[in-house]
Formats: sequence, C-alpha cells, structure tokens
Amino acid sequence: MAEIKTKPTQVSADDFIEAVEKPVRRADAKLLRSIMERITGEPATMWGPTIIGFGSYHYRYASGHEGDACRVGFSPRSANLVLYVGGFPEYDGLLARLGKHKRSTACLYLNKLADVNLTVLEEIVRRTYGATEGGQRPVC
Repeated sequence: MAEIKTKPTQVSADDFIEAVEKPVRRADAKLLRSIMERITGEPATMWGPTIIGFGSYHYRYASGHEGDACRVGFSPRSANLVLYVGGFPEYDGLLARLGKHKRSTACLYLNKLADVNLTVLEEIVRRTYGATEGGQRPVC
C-alpha cells in the first residue's frame, strides 16, 4: 500500500501563508485561518505541502483503507481557496445560502471570501468539525 503523503508536518502555517503570491488570496488565507482556529480551538498545522488543517481524526473505509486527516482545513491555491469541509446532513442547505462557490465530493471551492456569507461559512466549519467528533466524518 502506498504511503499517505497528506499528514502533519513541521512546516510553519504562517510562513506558508506569507508565501502566497496573490494579495487577496493571502489575506483570505489569514482570515480563514483565524476563523478556523477560533471555531475549532485548534492551532493551524500544515498537512502535506499545501493544506492548512485543524485537529485530526482517524478514518476507515469499508475497503479497509484507513488513515488520519484534518478535521477541517483549507488550501490557498492559485486558482481558488479549497476548503475541506462537509459530511453532515445540513451541508447542502447551508451551501444554498453560502454565496458563490463550486463543490466536488469532498471539497468546497471559493474564488474569494468576499463572494460568500461568512456567517454561513462559519456554520459549515463548525458543523464539519463537530461531525468528526467521534473519530469519523460521514462521506460528503
């Protein structure tokens, strides 16, 4: 089985955020970090080379594959902010009130935080974090 590359590292989340080239993306990353730290009570930790995560949980799929992941997280990529959230029953309803976004099975994509309702985004973060409390997050 291949080694999982997305795991906690000793890289500084501050240094990573400061190196984000686009000023708006860098400012959004700072605000998103602040929001996630406040909601989770967890410090920002780099997971792999590009994900800023908060907390951790252990998952195991029916196939037997298992590992650890951050309970909530994001990555300030050049094209957009990628948030690792979801996996709770009210997710679709909250997304309908969020504002401009795209999504995939396990990711939420935002162009910039100014495009979304931050109160709704905070609720998504809060519920995602809570969904991992027992060590498992339902599949998004």
